[in-house]
Amino acid sequence: MHRTLALLWGAGLLLNCGAPGPVAAPSAARHPARVRPGIEVLLADSVALVRGRRVGLVSNQAGVGAGGRHDVELMRDAGIGLVALFSPEHGFRGSAAPGVQVASTTDSATGLPIYSLYGRTSAPTDSMLRGLDVMVVDLQDVGARYYTYLATTVEVMKAATRHRIPVIVLDRPDPIGGAVQGNILDTAFTSFVGRLAVPMRYGMTLGELARLADADLGIGTSLTVVPAAGWRRDMALDDAGLPFVAPSPNLQSLESLFHYPGTCLFEGTNLSVGRGTPEAFAQVGAPWLDTARVLGRIRARKLPGVAFAAVSFRPTRPGDGKYADTLVAGIRLRVTDRATYDPAVTAVHLMAAIRDVHPDRLRWNAAQFDRLAGGTTLRTALEAGRPAAEIVAPWDDGLRAFRARRARYLIY
Repeated sequence: MHRTLALLWGAGLLLNCGAPGPVAAPSAARHPARVRPGIEVLLADSVALVRGRRVGLVSNQAGVGAGGRHDVELMRDAGIGLVALFSPEHGFRGSAAPGVQVASTTDSATGLPIYSLYGRTSAPTDSMLRGLDVMVVDLQDVGARYYTYLATTVEVMKAATRHRIPVIVLDRPDPIGGAVQGNILDTAFTSFVGRLAVPMRYGMTLGELARLADADLGIGTSLTVVPAAGWRRDMALDDAGLPFVAPSPNLQSLESLFHYPGTCLFEGTNLSVGRGTPEAFAQVGAPWLDTARVLGRIRARKLPGVAFAAVSFRPTRPGDGKYADTLVAGIRLRVTDRATYDPAVTAVHLMAAIRDVHPDRLRWNAAQFDRLAGGTTLRTALEAGRPAAEIVAPWDDGLRAFRARRARYLIY
């Protein structure tokens, strides 16, 4: 195993290399009006970490500086020796449909190989890593347990560690801020859409999650996290002054990202989540949904931070096989107060309301739902007709324990 380090580099910016313990918050004194993502901190303050080294970059279309220029362009302009690119789910350009395997290819602009980590393999192979001195990861996580970029980062860390290659994570804000919500994954249900025992919404950056994963999984990575300078846990992506780049084809707005930790659960039911529409994950629906009756029930619960409206939508090439080219009766969710909105609790209340109105229509895909929910408890409670408030009440104890467990891995 590699011995981990902690370095202090320029203007009080912590570069934390995986070792848990006290950490100083990055300073934003030089740019108080905006957050600098990790790629900019690397090039301005810490380029010695990669200068003169043969670099593999794990990234996609969202790996950009604050001005929108891509990491590849920024790094090549800085004279960094990029020799290989690696892509997560959806590919290097972010255009592949969810769950679709992506083939390795060659970047037409640079001639560099692009090795897919969501195709024939989910981890870098020996041949992919041959000749590399360091692996750099710059992926925009979405703040929800179901997203696969953490699992990809873990596979990179494990493969790199076997080859004694250090890993650098160029950190980015959690785009939906630092709230901690939902249930904790049962490790018996670990999967690519649930890699760690964390809640549905964990309120951590990818760099912090990498530190947690290194400890939880005993990987022993030589890990450096280059921080997003100036970010605070109470900031969403728009508060940070950074551009929104859609992380995947069905998450086209920051609003959808705020709903995703909850509405993604509907993927494991026979309701559409709006895939194939511009409002994916901000609405759910089915041709048989009685929106008036469901809205009556859900509004009566007076859930904080969210409003509901009846809509109709027609999924076009949705990718999940649900109601393609069919007019769907739906319910649109809108965030009214980010500080009080709990998407996970809201989703359980909405699912329970639909169950109560349509006990013979609502169906679960048990395997898929349990994988997303991180266990069987949520589904069996809903199937048994238990009230939503009773179902979510035990989550508080798990969240308190998680906040305590994650504290030593936090950077901000």
